[in-house]
Amino acid sequence: MSPAPTIDIDEGREHRRDVRRKLKNDWSGQSFPHAGRRKPFVGDLGVSDPRHPLLSLLEWGEGLGPIYEMRIFRQNFVFVSGAALAAELCDESRFCKALPPAIVALRQYAGDGLFTAYNDEPNWQLAHELLMPAFTKSAMQSYHPIMLGTASELFDYWDRGQGPVDVTRSMTKLTMETLSRAAFSHDFGSFTTSQPHPFVGAMIRALETGRRKGGLLTAPGGQLLGRYLDRRNADQQAYVDNMLDELIAERTGSPDQHDLLGIMLNVSHPETGERLSPLNIRHQILTFLVAGHETTSGALSFTLYYLSRNPECLAAAQREADEILGEDPTATPTFEQVPKFRYIRRCLDEALRIWPTVPAFARRPREQTTLDGRYVMTPEDWAVIVLGQVHRDPTVWENPDVYDPDRFLPANVKQRPAHSYKPFGAGLRACIGRQFAIHESVLVLACLLHRYDVVGDPDYELAVDERLTMVPRGFELSLEPRRARAVVE
Repeated sequence: MSPAPTIDIDEGREHRRDVRRKLKNDWSGQSFPHAGRRKPFVGDLGVSDPRHPLLSLLEWGEGLGPIYEMRIFRQNFVFVSGAALAAELCDESRFCKALPPAIVALRQYAGDGLFTAYNDEPNWQLAHELLMPAFTKSAMQSYHPIMLGTASELFDYWDRGQGPVDVTRSMTKLTMETLSRAAFSHDFGSFTTSQPHPFVGAMIRALETGRRKGGLLTAPGGQLLGRYLDRRNADQQAYVDNMLDELIAERTGSPDQHDLLGIMLNVSHPETGERLSPLNIRHQILTFLVAGHETTSGALSFTLYYLSRNPECLAAAQREADEILGEDPTATPTFEQVPKFRYIRRCLDEALRIWPTVPAFARRPREQTTLDGRYVMTPEDWAVIVLGQVHRDPTVWENPDVYDPDRFLPANVKQRPAHSYKPFGAGLRACIGRQFAIHESVLVLACLLHRYDVVGDPDYELAVDERLTMVPRGFELSLEPRRARAVVE
């Protein structure tokens, strides 16, 4: 593949600006509860397992109250676990999205894409406005057959195999294929080849490098280690960048707007006439692939885990799928039928409550303010909302560790405080692809439950992997194809 000669230099310069731009987060010298005994110089280093920082956070942060902190060398991290404080931070008139060190590190890979852009970067607003039409009802109707076709390929892939299926691996194949086909009409061959496409592995390794660098930014010598990781991963990142740059170049000049790439290449701002640059289009495609496929894969996998552990919920979900789709177990829903799977949607929502696949997001004030009437915050301060704790706040959620889809019955939702459930983020920077993810997830669950009887290993204990998102590890299901006579009651 041909090289992209100037982009790496530009991105390196931008990364150095990001490091200088980093928010201080000193909270005017205020202190908060923290775990263990803080040590000189290193602070709370060692409290969290660097391989599983978020899972560690859920453990040691429990019982510290609605706001607590961790200090690693010179960097202070402030966490919010209480629903009331999270709701205040989600007030868009006072607060906005912040980029903590881990997200800043990803900018070298995803640049000013929708997920990693600073609020004042012009490309974020431009991309957001240009891409909103890509998630309208008419656009979603065009994605529906892509989702059905990809799900059908997954089921055929399962039917050709033997024994239990690895759920997370299968769902990751599914969501990556669905997004790549909807975003830029590309097939990675996940269900037709024995080995994953090299792009997928290269993308994941490049992103893992970014995640690791996020933990090094404040450590002594961290920037040197970061540059070492960059050099070690340079070939992987170059492969990803060049492949996407070539795809963009091939489509440039074509008026086709049937996918996200076509929209980004051909649609200009209605007032200014501005268009996205090829580099920013690459960043947006990477953002959709990364943020979209892992989050949806995790959501589907956790939902299937909880359904396999709760027979009465599984039976209710399967009954709803049968009532809507009829006697043929291979039947698929129309676009208009997907919103009718209301119980299956509640099953998805409840799984995302217990295990939000994007486990946290950060907020900072637009101007100096006081949080909870007592904590002074300046625009250089930020707090991380830990959704795995906010979604289990016992002041909002009764028996929060119990899986109960009926928490999301309309009457129960109305009774809960605002902003107590935020799996897709908050405010202007909330996930632009939310409707895409929900439609795909409900469609896949309905088809799967209508087509198969599913059984989990009773001896399996949930283990969670931290990638960029949270996903079950080693979770398998045995699938038994259903016959038409088994569907009719």
